[in-house]
Amino acid sequence: MTTSSASHKRRSHTMRKEQYLTYLLMTLPGFVLYCVFLILPILMGIYYSLTDWTGIGTNFNFVGIENYIKVLTNDRRFIQALQFNLKYSVFLVAGIVIIGFILALLLNRELKGRTFFRTLYFMPAVLSMITVGLVFKQIYFYVLPKIGQALNISVLADNVIARKETAIYGILFVHLWQGLALPTLLFLAGLQTIPQDMYEAASIDGANAWHQFRTITVPYMMPTLSVVLILAVKQGLNVFDYVSSMTKGSYNTTSIAMLIYQNAFERNRFSYSIAQAVLIGLLIALISFIQIRYTNGKKVD
Repeated sequence: MTTSSASHKRRSHTMRKEQYLTYLLMTLPGFVLYCVFLILPILMGIYYSLTDWTGIGTNFNFVGIENYIKVLTNDRRFIQALQFNLKYSVFLVAGIVIIGFILALLLNRELKGRTFFRTLYFMPAVLSMITVGLVFKQIYFYVLPKIGQALNISVLADNVIARKETAIYGILFVHLWQGLALPTLLFLAGLQTIPQDMYEAASIDGANAWHQFRTITVPYMMPTLSVVLILAVKQGLNVFDYVSSMTKGSYNTTSIAMLIYQNAFERNRFSYSIAQAVLIGLLIALISFIQIRYTNGKKVD
């Protein structure tokens, strides 16, 4: 009996080792690709940010944190771009969360042609951001001014993205029009995971619709909300395509990504632009960490 038990343990141990080896071999290609195409470029970028490399040639000097000091203390354009991105991100996050959640609630109801509307609403997400930006640029330039003049609407009478006061909102509208599809889909998927018997029990206990929303819907949606917030903040702080295709950074719409592009490819200040990118990456990571800690404390266990 003892010999049989020992033999069984040896076979079990051998099988576990073979399983671990199989798992390792299956994950190794993906891990190698992840390191080569993500981890290694990040480490190389951090290294080059500590130099004066211009992006041309192999001769450069190690300057330490000099680039970071210049960005934080002596770069007025970076501060202005950061202010634009922060303002843009606040409006973008608010619009995506509020509008996306409302649309998800509507699409989650039993209505005729629900699948058709879901598909139709998701279509903008498959379009190129550059293409969408160029199309709306023409709409803002040719279509809306004529509509505004015909209806005597002063806000639309002029090109929206050609004024400092309204350019950011013109870009933001386009971003929301295209960017709401995925968050709405995520919210919709989250709503469908909530147990319906929770609502039934709450109704029996006399809870009204607002109380059910606050005590059932919101806590169960916290994991989904966390993902949507991270994606929205990242999009807001990294916005480039819409700005590039619609304003080229004019009218106080220069974003951090646009500034990094200009420093790298127009001014040949690659190391300096990488330092800016590293700082923005750290800012996104910090905001995401705080947001995850907050939402994790609110979700249903």
